[in-house]
Amino acid sequence: MKSKTVLIVNLILSAALLMAGLLLEPSFPEQMAVHWGADGNVNGYGSHFIGIWLLPLMVAGLTLLLMGLPYIDPKRKNIEQFRPFYNLFIFLFAIYMLYIHVLTLVWNLGYTFNFNTFIIPSFGFFTILIGQLLRHARQNYFIGIRTPWTLQDERVWNETHRQAGIVFMVSGVITLAGLLLPELAIWLLMIPLFVAAIYSIVLSYFLYRKYHPVNQE
Repeated sequence: MKSKTVLIVNLILSAALLMAGLLLEPSFPEQMAVHWGADGNVNGYGSHFIGIWLLPLMVAGLTLLLMGLPYIDPKRKNIEQFRPFYNLFIFLFAIYMLYIHVLTLVWNLGYTFNFNTFIIPSFGFFTILIGQLLRHARQNYFIGIRTPWTLQDERVWNETHRQAGIVFMVSGVITLAGLLLPELAIWLLMIPLFVAAIYSIVLSYFLYRKYHPVNQE
C-alpha cells in the first residue's frame, strides 16, 4: 500500500467513526463501558469522551506518528525496502483499533456479548501480521526488535527477525485456539506473546555472541 493512501484512509475512517459515535451519543448511558476483563465482561467505565473520542483520536495520532518515523530515521533507506509491509501494518493496526471502537459503541447501545469472542481472533490475526512484518523488517532504529545486539550487527538483526517472525506467527495461531478453549483464551493470548518477546531478545544476544565471541573482543 502507498503511504499517502494509508494516511488518507486511516484519517477518514477515524473521523467517520468519531462522527458515528457523536451521532449515537444520546443513546449511550451516562457512564460508558470502556474496559473488559480477562473473562470478557465489563470491569471499567468512563466518560463519553473516553468512550467516543479516545480511540479515533489515538488511531489518527498514531497513524501520523508511524508515518513520520521513517523520515527521521538515519536508516530510512532500509525502511523503504520493506515500506509496503510497514504501510500495510499501519493500515491493519488502525483497522484493529477501530474494530475495538465499533465493539465498544455496539456494547454501549445495549447489545451485550462476551468481548473475548470478538477480540481473541482479531488479536491472533494481528499477531500473525506482526510476525510477517518482522520477517521483512530491515535494520532501523524504530521498527522491529531493537536490542543493542541487533542494532550493532546487521547479520544479527536479519537472523533474529527471520526467526522471531516465525515465532510471533505461531504465537498468533496459538491465540486463535482460544476460540475452542474460551476458559483458557486470555492465557493462550498472553503466554505465547510473552514467550515470543523474550525469545526474540535472548536470541539476539546469542546470535551476537555467535558472530562476536567474548574471547575475540
